[in-house]
Amino acid sequence: MSSTTTPSVVVIGAGFGGIGVACVLRRAGFTDITILEKADGIGGVWRDNTYPGAACDVPSSLYSYSFAPNRTWPRRYSEQPDILAYLRRTAEAEGVLHQVRFGTEVTGAWFDEGDGVWHVDLAGGETVTADVLIPAVGQLSRPIVPDLPGAATFAGPAFHSARWDHDVDLTGKRIAVVGTGASAIQFVPRIQPSAAQVTVFQRSAPYVIPKPDRAYRPWHHRMFTAVPASQQLGRGATFGIGELLTTALTAWLPLGRLADLIFRLHLRVQVPDAELRARLMPGYRIGCKRLLFSNDWYPALTQPNVDVVTGRITEITPAGVRTEDGRVHEADVLVYGTGFTATDFLAPMAIRGLGGRDLNDEWADGARAHLGIAVPGFPNMFLVYGPNTNLGGNSIIAMMEGQFGYIRDLVRLVAARPRSYVDVKRTAADRFDTEMRDRLGRSVWVGCESWYREENGRVTTNWPGLVREYRRRTARVDAAEYAVVGPRLRQGA
Repeated sequence: MSSTTTPSVVVIGAGFGGIGVACVLRRAGFTDITILEKADGIGGVWRDNTYPGAACDVPSSLYSYSFAPNRTWPRRYSEQPDILAYLRRTAEAEGVLHQVRFGTEVTGAWFDEGDGVWHVDLAGGETVTADVLIPAVGQLSRPIVPDLPGAATFAGPAFHSARWDHDVDLTGKRIAVVGTGASAIQFVPRIQPSAAQVTVFQRSAPYVIPKPDRAYRPWHHRMFTAVPASQQLGRGATFGIGELLTTALTAWLPLGRLADLIFRLHLRVQVPDAELRARLMPGYRIGCKRLLFSNDWYPALTQPNVDVVTGRITEITPAGVRTEDGRVHEADVLVYGTGFTATDFLAPMAIRGLGGRDLNDEWADGARAHLGIAVPGFPNMFLVYGPNTNLGGNSIIAMMEGQFGYIRDLVRLVAARPRSYVDVKRTAADRFDTEMRDRLGRSVWVGCESWYREENGRVTTNWPGLVREYRRRTARVDAAEYAVVGPRLRQGA
């Protein structure tokens, strides 16, 4: 540590979480920051997901940092290139872009109790040392490709939506799409018009409601610039609607029935065919899986060159996809829209804390962290977008900004005592974990299988309440929940 005010910080990941926490730390006077990014550019999911139609399902006024408003969003719900450009501009304007080391993959980290520092191991063999370690790798960074029999035998191109192969021309091709999640409902309508055939393999139907999108006009941009409060008003209203949606999906059943009615009307209006509508009707309560927003998903599925297949996939053949009825659905290209390993937090990195304890062992039955940020026995390590901080109906940026401020205050505790380390008390972490298990055990998310849950049924991704509650609970650090261990204590004095 160079001084009592500038502990060294290593951030893992240069997405919205990593860039955001670095910005907040710099604004607080902590400038000894290194951001380790395994890719060749910043952006996280917005760098990786370049599939046709990739866009955010949260309005841009809210899916952006409160300290860096953008007055020139092209749409209410912006698409991937504009979101990535915003993050790049912000990182440069805030002075953190030059602190990113690209092409630097972290393989693991271990805490040196004697010196009170983290040693971060890189893929090339180098080790970086820091007083504070901030993993900000997100929950949606590692794509899932299902282990289907015969997948390697497929004769044509095959790729995951998060690794879109833009060298493959889909014009006039027969395309098999496995999955009907948030990515598929965006790219299928874009590839359908030029494809010869699109066969969508659906394991379970999603709930899809209208997306109130619109293009912004020049007068919008002039108004946002001349009267910033007008954009702030829209941001506040969007936040309030998001909180209301969360309440509808998790707590207030009459409001949830209204959301269900909106879905049913949307489906009825956009899909006239009763047989197809039946295939597109979810078999679980609304909110149990991620609620999706689209105006063109259902119309795309009604087109003559699109087929929705609900039969279980038994194998991939060189010619296409075989389903349980024995039929082979021939395809030239195979696209997986099968999501991410959301519950594998920090994998495949090996993280070791006090006494060499392995984080994998700590999380053997599911990841947990106090407020989604601190893990007992892993001092001076503070997570961004950690366990139980994902949302079902609002902006994750609003959640992460609560974490940024909380982590800033924890770093201040570290800075106040040279070579000290800050470790959350197990009693505090266990109390929080018990609360999460109890509240989530009564939530809508335990009613079906989804990427929110571990194999043992535990929900490790989602926050059970409103963003407002989380922001209140992270507004200040309760010093009684943490042990600040100084060098003399470590030496047994």
